[in-house]
Amino acid sequence: MIDLDVKLRQAEFAALVGISQPAVSGLVARGIILSGMTGRQMLLAYCGHLRETAAGRASESEFDLVAERARLAKEQADRIALQNEVTRRELAPVHLIEQVLSQAGARVSGILEAIPGMLKRRLPTLSATDVELITREVAKARNIAAAVTLDDLGIEAPDEEEPA
Repeated sequence: MIDLDVKLRQAEFAALVGISQPAVSGLVARGIILSGMTGRQMLLAYCGHLRETAAGRASESEFDLVAERARLAKEQADRIALQNEVTRRELAPVHLIEQVLSQAGARVSGILEAIPGMLKRRLPTLSATDVELITREVAKARNIAAAVTLDDLGIEAPDEEEPA
């Protein structure tokens, strides 16, 4: 019978818990078991390590379950935050925004195109040259509005990287 209240050699502890002596050496190297511990302390530290590993709070492999769970939790929180923004109508799909802006642009374009004719009817003293000048200026404004991009508005386009 092994006395757990005395210091055990690595080989003795390995035989007690059913692992190899190099595995115990690895536990010592990682600080899970400290040299100078009694057999009881080694057993408690080893069992605590096994519990942490089984619970996913500690990892021995390249696949770090703790980090992966944290990453998954962050992604889920981000998804829920986006859903909340959509629910509160703070966020809308790009295609919907494009559709709304296109309809608004068409309505504004119709109003702008009517300005020269309306001015000619209300102000009969305007010459044809004056009406042509107004028509050109309205066309410029309409073309500028039609060519607006997200860059012009100071908004980053989705799925595009900033230029270096």
